[in-house]
Amino acid sequence: MIALGIILLIIGLITGISILWTIGLILAVVGVVLWVAGSMGHAVAGRRHYW
Repeated sequence: MIALGIILLIIGLITGISILWTIGLILAVVGVVLWVAGSMGHAVAGRRHYW
């Protein structure tokens, strides 16, 4: 999810399409939050680890 967010951020920045940039930013932030929650030992979406 983080990688997809970064890819969309780059594509949105290069092409000037703001919706891609916004979606990429949201995906990257959600991915980082899930990654941090999973690394702290919290179960995320029923899984013990979230990669």
